[in-house]
Amino acid sequence: MPQTPADGPTDNPSSSSGDRIFLAAFLVAVVFIAFVAGAVLTTAGVPPGPQIANAYQGGRALYEQTTTTRDVYRSDLWYPERRPDKGVTVHDADRAQDGFTLYTSGHEAAAFLIGMDGQVIHQWSRPFSTVWNETARVKNPLPDQNVYFRKAMVYPNGDLLAIYEAAGDTPYGYGAVKLDKDSNVIWSYLDHTHHDIDIGPDGRIYLLTHEFVDTKIDGFDNLARPRLDDFLVVLSPEGEELVKVSLIDAMARSEFRQMLHTVTSYAVADPLHANTVDYITAEDAVNFAPGEEGQVMLSFRELQAIVVLDLPSETVTWARRSEWLGQHDPDILPNGNILLFDNYGNYDRPNARSRVLEYNPRNSAIVWEYGGTPDDPLDSMIRSSQQALANGNTLITESSGGRLLEVTRQGEIVWEYVNPVRGGEGEGRIPIVCWGQRIMPDDLDESFTSTFQASQTIERTPA
Repeated sequence: MPQTPADGPTDNPSSSSGDRIFLAAFLVAVVFIAFVAGAVLTTAGVPPGPQIANAYQGGRALYEQTTTTRDVYRSDLWYPERRPDKGVTVHDADRAQDGFTLYTSGHEAAAFLIGMDGQVIHQWSRPFSTVWNETARVKNPLPDQNVYFRKAMVYPNGDLLAIYEAAGDTPYGYGAVKLDKDSNVIWSYLDHTHHDIDIGPDGRIYLLTHEFVDTKIDGFDNLARPRLDDFLVVLSPEGEELVKVSLIDAMARSEFRQMLHTVTSYAVADPLHANTVDYITAEDAVNFAPGEEGQVMLSFRELQAIVVLDLPSETVTWARRSEWLGQHDPDILPNGNILLFDNYGNYDRPNARSRVLEYNPRNSAIVWEYGGTPDDPLDSMIRSSQQALANGNTLITESSGGRLLEVTRQGEIVWEYVNPVRGGEGEGRIPIVCWGQRIMPDDLDESFTSTFQASQTIERTPA
């Protein structure tokens, strides 16, 4: 008996097409409902919501790691060059602060000391793979091309203290190392150190570490579990750990604890993102009203806050927000003000994003700022720093732009240096300049300066 539509399949093309459309719509609806349900469960913290969130975060981290390991030029260590200049492009010898400049670059774990002409007079280099051992918190480090010096500080005798970070890994803090002037390892501290480091008057070392924590903080259910928590660590001059303070706990037990409720949804798994540690010296404390000698000033990027931590009580004793957004590297000035790099706060200028601010913590006034010019705006999405110089100028590290610039109080550039390294397709990408510091010749021992080379070039790119 011949089949009819009621009895079975039909060759009617319009019917077959309608079935396919219905099936596709049904599948889309199922996926949409599953997505919405997953989102609701994740937001509410109801199982399997947290498991979905953890799986998503893990998958995203794996994708990022795989992508940046395969092609480091796709990581945030490299950006499209903004102009073809290399080396020193501006030098007004009468108005620039004479001295050496120490900087670190995203293209390798190295630090470079240059003269005012941009020539390299000394260099330290130590790939992380030559420092790593089985005691390290990082069990499977990324290739050396992904690991760089985030910050470095030089001692008078030429020893160097440096922080390792990796692009494409979480936790991205890889450790700290002290090198001699010839790049030999004196000691290493292979915890998850990141971002910043400072040296106290007694030689003790103050740095930041982070690690995944899965504990609940009473009263703050908005914070993810697990999450990346920050710690302040104090090392002896020999690199031995002396003190370790949980910064999220220090905030939670302080009078400023309510700030933790304002963490945005995208940051609940990294709620502080500490990026600065600045030891408050006796000289700093004279005019810096919020802090006392021996305390430390910290920057919490995700809270948009600058805070002061008291180590004996392990409590935040002062915290402030202002007009900055995504800030880095607050420094205490002799007048008691704070100089910082404001990565995202320059909203009111066309084509601008970043600026350097001088902030008065006594009345919350912005007393000076520099954001570049309409033709040459200051623009760095992440990282970056600044340094107040003895002649009143400011040395700025514009990390994403791969350059260092010295500006006057009137906003005139009197010295500029552009990272000379290029890489990627068509040599069209420039590595970040992570950190820069002007160093006075008198701050270095003659036994070290006598070894300086007349000239080197920096032209290496990852293999």
